[in-house]
Amino acid sequence: MLGVTVFIVVLILALAIGASAVLSAQQKKRDRYMSVIARDGSLASNDDKDKLAKQRADNIARKLKAAGQDEAKKKDKDKTSLRDLMMQAGYEAPMSRYWMFSAIFALAVFVFLKLTSWPPIAVFFVTFTAFAGMPKLFLKWKAARRQRKFLESFADALDASVRLLQAGMPITEAVAMVAREYEGPVRDEMMRVYENQKVGVPLGEAALQMARRIPLPEVHMFATALQIQSETGSSLSEVLSNLSAVIRARFRLKRKIKALSSEAKASAAIIAALPILVSLGLYLVNEPYISLLFTLPKGKMLLAGAIFWMSCGILIMRQMINFRV
Repeated sequence: MLGVTVFIVVLILALAIGASAVLSAQQKKRDRYMSVIARDGSLASNDDKDKLAKQRADNIARKLKAAGQDEAKKKDKDKTSLRDLMMQAGYEAPMSRYWMFSAIFALAVFVFLKLTSWPPIAVFFVTFTAFAGMPKLFLKWKAARRQRKFLESFADALDASVRLLQAGMPITEAVAMVAREYEGPVRDEMMRVYENQKVGVPLGEAALQMARRIPLPEVHMFATALQIQSETGSSLSEVLSNLSAVIRARFRLKRKIKALSSEAKASAAIIAALPILVSLGLYLVNEPYISLLFTLPKGKMLLAGAIFWMSCGILIMRQMINFRV
């Protein structure tokens, strides 16, 4: 009888231990399932966030591409006027002063050619070029120089704006702070954007006006980013930070291309300077021989033709080694 009782007690204990073990295993399995579900949920939420961020980035990229295509079409339709060229060169003078300078320069060239007894047809063409072409080439040179100087400091200005925005400063005050801290074209253009925004011009429109004065792809991207930010409400500091990284990458690529093309540019400079140096050497060694080009009418015509073809060759070589990014 005692043995039966002990057997029953042991059996009950065994069943209890087995049941507790089964329940514990089921609980662990349930907990494991719940952890997997929770992890899947978090992954799903992260995936949703990634999808939303990707959709936002794709939307911004499409708008940037559309804006770039519109800008390219506008450039194809509208040529840069003299007034825009003067603005790009940093001159605020009226157009009358430009034409007055062109007339004075052409008159000086005309007097010099008449004193050296050039043929009338050569005097006409050179004087016309001096009046219509040389001042415009000078403005283009000044505008390109100003744009290079602007681009050297633009990425740093964007980084400073990002830090100010992350510190809680409004974008208008950040632009004003950048205008006060920097020098050169960056200060001038940022101050114009700030002043235009103060009188009621939207920030995106003021940036587009700056892109008209500084017609660089980086500035167009900056203006487009401001417009897209006002439409989509994305983080402006993130947009400007990404834009700064893009500008720095483009700037590094331009520097690399400049370094790789330096040999070709040096060869082109030597080839272009060789006829001038040879002519100067002949003039020093045998002046009567080379002076025929300056005294005889046929010599002057030959000299004018040589200068024309040399100019064409220099322009062709310049286009061959002028890489655009």
